[in-house]
Amino acid sequence: MTYQITGLNPVEMFHDKNESEISVVRVTATSKPGFPCRVSLVDAEEGEELIVFHHVSHDVSSPYRSAYAIYARTAAVTAAQYTDRVPPVFEGRPLGLRAFGADVMLKTAGLAMPDEADKTIRHLLELDEVAYIDVHNAAHGCFVARVERFER
Repeated sequence: MTYQITGLNPVEMFHDKNESEISVVRVTATSKPGFPCRVSLVDAEEGEELIVFHHVSHDVSSPYRSAYAIYARTAAVTAAQYTDRVPPVFEGRPLGLRAFGADVMLKTAGLAMPDEADKTIRHLLELDEVAYIDVHNAAHGCFVARVERFER
């Protein structure tokens, strides 16, 4: 099963919004890893500036609508894209994977221990009812990226 993971588009994240509306706070990375960017899908370097803000990751009309704080590096201007491989922000972290159907309802979920994300993604996508997977950091619960089925 082929899949694609794309970082958030920095323009779309803030379209028609001002910083106070989405509670933007500027921070400096104090460690690496520890500050995963949702645009570039890599961890910020120590000393690098990021913004942390409230993001609706699953903006749907269902009980599974979801939002939480996430980071984006201020230097990240282009959304990263990974096909049939996981981005660096997945590596070394336990991840919660929420598998949704086309009806935006949760079909199943999985837990990927560090460096098991690809295997868990492929297992979930074997299920015909799974349309996409939202990946979250297991400990903090914050959204990392969406996995979508991809046809070459």
